[in-house]
Amino acid sequence: MSRVAGYGRIDRDRLLTFTFDGRAYTGHPGDTLASALLANDVHQVGTSVRLGRPRGIGAAWTEDPTGLVQIEKPFPEPMLQASTVELTEGLVAHSLDGQGRLAEVPDPARYDRKHTHTGTLVVGAGPAGLLAARDAARAGECVVLVDDRAEPGGTLTGTEIIDGHPARRFVDEVVAELTAHPQVVHLQRTTAFGRYDDGFVLAVERRTDHLGAEAPVHRSRQRVHRIRALRVVVATGAIERPVVFEDNDRPGVVLASAAHDFLHRYGVLVGREIVVCTTGDSAYAVAVDLAGAGARVTVLDARDRAPAEWDARCAAKGVEVRPGAVVTGTEGERRVSGVLARTSDGDVRLPADLLLVSGGWNPAMHLFSHVKGALAYDAGLGAFRPASPLPGVTVIGAANGIFALADVLRDAAGDDAPAVAPEPVPTPAKVLWKTDGDPARQFVDIQRDATVADIARAVGAGLRSVEHVKRYTTVGTAHDQGKTSGVIASAITAELLGCGVAELGTTTFRPPYTPVAFAALAGRERGRLFDPERVTALHSWHIEAGAVFEDVGQWKRARYYPRTGEDMDTAVLRECAAVRDGVGILDGSTLGKIDVQGPDAGVFLDRIYTNMMSTLKIGRVRYGVMCGVDGMVFDDGTVLRIAENRYLVTTTTGGAAGVLDWMEEWLQTEWPDLRVHLASVTEHWSVFPVVGPRSRDVVGAVFPDVDVSNERFPFMSWQDTSLDGVPVRLARISFSGELAYEVNVSSWYAVALWKRLLAAGERFGITPYGTETMHVLRAEKGYPIIGQDTDGTVSPHDLGMSWVVSKKKDDFLGKRSFSREENQNPLRKQFVSLLPTDRRTRLPEGAQIIERRDDGRLPEPPVPMLGHVTSSYHSAALGRPFALALVKNGRARVGDLVHVPVGSGLIEARIGETVLVDPEGARRDG
Repeated sequence: MSRVAGYGRIDRDRLLTFTFDGRAYTGHPGDTLASALLANDVHQVGTSVRLGRPRGIGAAWTEDPTGLVQIEKPFPEPMLQASTVELTEGLVAHSLDGQGRLAEVPDPARYDRKHTHTGTLVVGAGPAGLLAARDAARAGECVVLVDDRAEPGGTLTGTEIIDGHPARRFVDEVVAELTAHPQVVHLQRTTAFGRYDDGFVLAVERRTDHLGAEAPVHRSRQRVHRIRALRVVVATGAIERPVVFEDNDRPGVVLASAAHDFLHRYGVLVGREIVVCTTGDSAYAVAVDLAGAGARVTVLDARDRAPAEWDARCAAKGVEVRPGAVVTGTEGERRVSGVLARTSDGDVRLPADLLLVSGGWNPAMHLFSHVKGALAYDAGLGAFRPASPLPGVTVIGAANGIFALADVLRDAAGDDAPAVAPEPVPTPAKVLWKTDGDPARQFVDIQRDATVADIARAVGAGLRSVEHVKRYTTVGTAHDQGKTSGVIASAITAELLGCGVAELGTTTFRPPYTPVAFAALAGRERGRLFDPERVTALHSWHIEAGAVFEDVGQWKRARYYPRTGEDMDTAVLRECAAVRDGVGILDGSTLGKIDVQGPDAGVFLDRIYTNMMSTLKIGRVRYGVMCGVDGMVFDDGTVLRIAENRYLVTTTTGGAAGVLDWMEEWLQTEWPDLRVHLASVTEHWSVFPVVGPRSRDVVGAVFPDVDVSNERFPFMSWQDTSLDGVPVRLARISFSGELAYEVNVSSWYAVALWKRLLAAGERFGITPYGTETMHVLRAEKGYPIIGQDTDGTVSPHDLGMSWVVSKKKDDFLGKRSFSREENQNPLRKQFVSLLPTDRRTRLPEGAQIIERRDDGRLPEPPVPMLGHVTSSYHSAALGRPFALALVKNGRARVGDLVHVPVGSGLIEARIGETVLVDPEGARRDG
């Protein structure tokens, strides 16, 4: 164990058990998975994504580019940073090869969101952020303080002195004052991951990670806070830079600040034989503290002279300091075992089980950059910092390049503070990247396996923009978004190009600052709450009947009703035969229904549809097509004229909402003078098409007062009647080419009427059928499904439906587009049928159609395409498979043979007319 007594703020009185890679370990409340693994001397947590090299834990928080793990319990989560996963009882995790695995079961947890308006938002609860929040609260402002760690205080170790008291006492006192203030909201475990215009900030709060499997079920796991602030104070601190050298990716190469954090926050001494590679002063405090905890420490300082103020303290702790020394490589397998260095005495090898690197600090000004805050290169800092203020944004503390604690406190209080960092890094490129060694083993972005050689290759390919180099090499595109690699990549690129880092600039920071789960962004709007499941009044009956459902425009529709031993094809063939030979019944309630009323209803519909609706007589039905302004079909359906100023419009199931929205848009924005009102009545009416040669017998038996003969009840007409006092509307409409009656009733009475129809049809062998059978029946008659047989580029003429385009009307939506040259092109794709000549192959929907070749082989690419298959089925009536398709100049090619690539072969098919069953239409009237 690497846990040391007297250090850390974890609860040592309680043990937590967890499992990693199948092996059980223990930790304590307050641990992260990373600290608990390191306490158990587990350093390798995976392998790299591209090269398969060992990967370990490189940092103590979100800047870690390497320590990704897969969580299995208490909830499945892929690719989380072990350094940010709070340890819980029974946690189960395993290592990764650079790629995660999505959960196989739905996440049962709750996620939600909250909207907050405030005067001041402070991001970061380190010393600077705490003081800024306290000052704003004392001034009477509404304040929101967010911080991503489990406790406030930022990177304070607890050994510092503030105002003459221990640092933790300072933190506790400020937090207590903020807690007592009624206008302060203080949120720990909350990451501000994106800043947008007008003071809008998104932050995600981890609400139950630390509670584990026993978290109260009424609490959400994560909550997204949508915060609107008049002023945003960015106190996000800074991120330590690593150093690039050969084999710098081995487990056991860790940021110096991370080792400090592991010691003081978690009581973990990450190594016993430690080498510290530094370019500045901050790593000396780390070295002294680690030596005080029992480690043997050697400091390699890249500068010619070590800071004199640390001489005595290092000597007292036995820390050896070697100025003018840099690391050139590492040795080891699963963990660092030795460090190769170049010193004033020559090349040396130092035994080590831990190599700490500190190449300076980058202000974490991501939230400043998200709203296009300008950045400038600070040569003394060796990093980029805010160049000029933004309205409503204040950047303080280390985020503004101010690192000394006393200066940070003065800056937070508004006093003058030093404008430059106390740790100059005169030549960052030379210091952070050693030009000798194998550049293919000098890693810049360790998670992406991106190396100095990759950057050199990008520059050699002519790339001069750091943004282009980023995309060429993938540096900065992993989960950490370049927190440790971004500035180094800029420095190396500038060195290779022979220009300055200031001239080259850095890549753009974009939200999110840290990875955010899609579930958190979705909140409660997922599953049924995101895409509601709509069910018909007969849904329970369909379930009891064993229906298999499909999703159509949010509706659950019965697709087919399999009997024992039947697959879908067998069940559908049986249902099709029953409808063609006897009688079937369909739940068609999901079709869109729009009530159109008003003195100008006829005029309005004439403008919406391609054909005339104002001439429709009361009691009659007319089929109609709607086109966009481009003349392309976007929906179709029937129109029933109910009264002089009232129509009932039906639409496709999936198009109902879009059609109503389309109608309202034109009515409200273009034709506000028309006296028309629209209302959706889709859910009000349940509709049951009774279809087949015996449908007249069934409907006549249930409604004996209605004369269902052709003479008194002709095709495309409707009649109102009643059953036991309940109003019912009957309509002679057929989407199958068979004799058919659509029975409409209020959805309150749907189940009762459905059962009455089934009982009346029992002696005729009435068969419930689903949408798949409906599709086969309509396809045999050449009736298109809008959205399946069309793709937004198909006009009524392409569908062979010129008859539905009125020549009498002066205008309607889409009419002018019909005269465009392209719409007159004879090579436009046209609606036809395809019959495979082998009479057994069912062509895949979406398959491409090409010219037939005698050799039966595909031509050389690019292969000219004639069109594609839009619908394809097995037909009981035809005794063979068939398809519908869109083919260039298809109607002129009826009878031609073409080829359809299927798998590795070509299937021969003949182009035909679209109507394949009862082309004379005799069956429609029984």
